[in-house]
Order: sequence, then structure tokens, then C-alpha cells
Amino acid sequence: MNTITTDRTEMAVHDTLSARTQSLTMNIEGVSKQYNTKNWGLRDFTLELHSGVLGLLGPNGAGKSTLMRILATITKATSGRVTWNGIDIAQSPDVLRAVLGYLPQDFGVYPNLNCIEFLEYMAAIKGLDSKSTKKRIDELLQVVNLVEAAKRPLGGYSGGMKQRVGIAQALLNDPKVLIVDEPTVGLDPEERVRFRNLLSDLSGERIVILSTHIVSDVEATATRIALVNKGQLLRESEPEDLLKEIENKVWEWTVTSAELVTLKQKHIVSGTIRRSEGVQVRVVSESQPDANAQSVSPNLEDAYLYFIGGKS
Repeated sequence: MNTITTDRTEMAVHDTLSARTQSLTMNIEGVSKQYNTKNWGLRDFTLELHSGVLGLLGPNGAGKSTLMRILATITKATSGRVTWNGIDIAQSPDVLRAVLGYLPQDFGVYPNLNCIEFLEYMAAIKGLDSKSTKKRIDELLQVVNLVEAAKRPLGGYSGGMKQRVGIAQALLNDPKVLIVDEPTVGLDPEERVRFRNLLSDLSGERIVILSTHIVSDVEATATRIALVNKGQLLRESEPEDLLKEIENKVWEWTVTSAELVTLKQKHIVSGTIRRSEGVQVRVVSESQPDANAQSVSPNLEDAYLYFIGGKS
């Protein structure tokens, strides 16, 4: 094959991949979920999703899991709609389900089955072709680093290993939309880092939605961040833009333990470090909170506390 032909082939492949990536669009349009007259899970939630990792970040009870269940076609919105490439998923859920991978917060396994048996079972439920299932499972065991433990009963797996089984079952159909809800809760630090890296590697040409209240998980994986509280979307942007919004609003200085108690009542304290001379505090504030306070560069934890704390 000559150089010109090779170049044209590469351009054609690039154009095909680009077109495929651009076609992945999920629109959440004014979605609300009401459980009773006083209890709303979501209120007028609007967001547009494209390929990449969206970190859905908010405190427990913010409405994240409610949104995840709606996006996964498990429950329906009270009002508003969600579309997948222009198709209403409430009216035609199977269109999305065919390309959906979902790892719920309360994912469970059958303890007496080994990993291969469980994945074969899940593949059968998803209606996957039995001939291609074995090859797909072999591939996924490599991806989630469970080859050596594949024939051990799942009841003996650690929390992190079970989560990796969960992500494997979510990937069985090579989904275009991958939803993971609070995936690192209860994991030890090493397993959490491994799981974050896996999510980053999986983003590629798919929409990955990571719902969590752990800021460091989002910081390590997300290409965009949506801050959620009390069922409402507060901010949605790239991480860098969130940090720009709180530039010159983060301060550090040293106080006594007694002063720290009063300080927490007046300001958002995003960090403390005990030192021999006192407590080094990190505070998020519109203006200089103390004559000794020095301005420092913000991080995502600062931004999260600033917006979730209602200071926007």
C-alpha cells in the first residue's frame, strides 16, 4: 500500500471514529422526580452529555442516585424527558438498554458462583450471543485484572474485587453509555486508585457517568463535572473552569485550637493540619478572612465546598 493510500485510509478511519463519537448525545431536559407532596428527588434538571467522563458530584441525598436510575431506565421521571441520540428513553427504553452498562450502588453477586459463571449468567440475561460471550469474558477479565481469581467463588472476593466484577458485567455488551453509582465507597486506597484508572481508560468513545460524593474520585477521572445538591444542578463545566471561579477565594494561615472552633462557625473550612505552632487552616472565603491569611491556589475540594455550601 503506498503512502497516499495509507494516509487516505487513516483519514477515513479518523473521520468514522469522529462521526461515531459525535453521535453520542444524551440530553436531560427539565427532569423532575417527585416521590410525594413534600419530597422531590430532582427538580428541573437539565444537562447535555457527550463522550468522556462526567463526574456527578454532590453530598448524600443530593439526587444523584435518582438521576442514575432514570438514566438507566429503571424508573421514570415525573416530568421532563431524557433522550438518547434524539430518542425519548421513557417511550423507547430498549434503544438505550441495548448500549447501556450500569453498575448500581448496591450491586450484589451470587457468592457461590465464580467470576466466569456469574459473567456467563449476566451475559445470558443481557441476551448476548453465547459464541461470542466466552471471548468477551476473557477480554474483560484482563481489563479488570481478575484472570487469576476468575474461578474462585465470589463470596471470597474483597470489596474492590466485587466492584471489578461489577464493572465487568456492565461492560459485557461493550456499552456506549456506562453509568456507575458511588463505585468506590468502602474500597481501600489502593483499590480506589485502581478503579479510577480503569474508569479513565474506559472513557474513549463512550459516555461514562460517575456519580459520587468523593471529590478525589472525580478529580482523578472526570473530563467534566456536574455539581448537584438538593435535586438541582448547581454548576456544570470542565474542572479547570470551576477552579477559575474560585481563584483568590482560598486562604491559609495558622490558628489556635480554640480559634478553630469559632472559625468553623463563620467560614467554610476545607482543610486543617495540626502543627506544633497551632492548626494550619484552609478557608474558602470571598474576602480575606484574617489579617494573617495568605491567598493560595484552589483545588477541587475547595470548589465543591464553595458551591455546595451555597456561596455561589
